[in-house]
Amino acid sequence: MSTLATSTSADLFEIHRTDTPVPDAVREAALAAPRFGTVFTEHMARITYSHGQGWRDRRVEKYGPLQLDPATAVLHYAQEIFEGLKAYAHADGSVWTFRPQANAARFARSAHRLALPEVSEADFLGAITALVQTDRAWVPTGGETSLYLRPFMYASESFLGVRPSLEAEFLVIASPVGPYFAGGVKPVSIWVDQEFHRAGAGGTGAAKCGGNYAASLLPQQQAYDKGFEQVCFLDASTNTELEELGGMNVFVIRADGSAVTPPVSGSILEGVTRGSILQLLTDAGHEVSERALPLTEVRAGLADGSIREVFACGTAAVITPIGRLASDDFDLTVADGEAGPVTMRIRTELTDIQYGRATDRHGWLTRLV
Repeated sequence: MSTLATSTSADLFEIHRTDTPVPDAVREAALAAPRFGTVFTEHMARITYSHGQGWRDRRVEKYGPLQLDPATAVLHYAQEIFEGLKAYAHADGSVWTFRPQANAARFARSAHRLALPEVSEADFLGAITALVQTDRAWVPTGGETSLYLRPFMYASESFLGVRPSLEAEFLVIASPVGPYFAGGVKPVSIWVDQEFHRAGAGGTGAAKCGGNYAASLLPQQQAYDKGFEQVCFLDASTNTELEELGGMNVFVIRADGSAVTPPVSGSILEGVTRGSILQLLTDAGHEVSERALPLTEVRAGLADGSIREVFACGTAAVITPIGRLASDDFDLTVADGEAGPVTMRIRTELTDIQYGRATDRHGWLTRLV
């Protein structure tokens, strides 16, 4: 059963509306063909933290630049985290989000790992709800559009000592978006990087922090230069097992219908979409394994046909079929290079739940407006 976000936590946020509202025609033009992460709504939710006082000054205010002292801790020691989730317009005009409690829990885990103050689930959900209610007009409708929500926190103390910051800012901004890949749902080509690593054992791989993504940018650019759309990283310990893409988890579907995905063992982000897919695959009767996925096994399975589908998943792109895996010493097509039936069936089921077209039997949706 779907849930309704309580208004109590959102009511704690003071609303300070912008003094320069966007004209309706300008907003409508932006919503007509939204591109991922390029246009932002008029407001942002914000809470301020300081040691000894805790979280305070819950408010929604005008979207705008942040003023940072040159000695602000985040600029020097990268003490910051973020999340990503979406708000979906349903046919009856209501607006919902998908499993925000899971995002709130992961945000708290990331904060702990980066020695930042934890934000309560009530404040996390309250900030999202207050912002979406304020900027309801920015939620796009039609097709695979949504309002992408980006909660984030950074160390805001002006201090150059190497220690956890005593001050922090938590914000939520929002961007109307269409499909993550402009060309729509089609198989992408993946470069398996055997030189660089996204994260290692004991590091920050399980936290959603910018440093993990920064580490992926050079190999990502090198993959682009080779004609590939994304990079898949191997484990740092043995350099033999698939872990994840720069921003997405990975699954393989075998010829017998069973599914395999690497385990979240500390160096892989525990994706909310990943967990949802595990549940939907199980519901559909697929045998599901969370285990090490050696590159040699994947190569052999693609060569002999025992692996029929490979896909990546994440909040932004939902589920993206993979049609080609290559590296310096191999270049393999996944089955016939087309999107597989299990991949597309699960993708359709997941998006139907998110957009209110199918029954939310697991209670994953939370109403915001």
